[in-house]
Amino acid sequence: MFEQYKLPYAYDALEPVIDALTVETHYSKHHAAYTKNFNDFVQKAGLEGKSVEEILSSLDSVSDVAIRNGLRNNGGGYYNHNLYFSTIAPKAGGEPVGILAEKINAAFGSFAAFKEKISALAAGQFGSGWAWLSVDKNGALVLSATGNQDNPISLGTGCKPIFCIDVWEHAYYLKYRNMRASYIQALFDVVDWNAVARLYEAAAR
Repeated sequence: MFEQYKLPYAYDALEPVIDALTVETHYSKHHAAYTKNFNDFVQKAGLEGKSVEEILSSLDSVSDVAIRNGLRNNGGGYYNHNLYFSTIAPKAGGEPVGILAEKINAAFGSFAAFKEKISALAAGQFGSGWAWLSVDKNGALVLSATGNQDNPISLGTGCKPIFCIDVWEHAYYLKYRNMRASYIQALFDVVDWNAVARLYEAAAR
């Protein structure tokens, strides 16, 4: 059974960047629902024992369209939110250091250039979706954006996500209303680059 990522911080710990009601609603309602529904569809599909990555990367093998769509939407919602909530934290922000900083500089020229590019992808995503920093098969960093609850794994890119920006309205609308760009800019003040670095090291092995 897939378990929702356990928040190591209180709902109000990310203020003033993300307000307590948004975190509580986002985590305890939206993320919790994706987790429950994903488990239900996994059971219907007879895929118990497989990892979420295995399921999302082999959706085409599920012949029932309704179940396949349920796995895509809810499995994506489960995976994406686990990554989102595990890479933000109170008293975080700043810039990455070490190997991750070196890789970002090599791929994008500088941290500032990386931030500008991923922010533009997030801001420019039409409707609901995500912006991603991922590691490709050669260990290089790549940027992308997806709609709805798709991610680089469910799209079969062969890339492993290590950081994401959630631009579904429920992630920011209570505080930022229609000012998505303001939310994106503020989010970097709570990004846990140490957590992202650990994910990079695991993905690049």
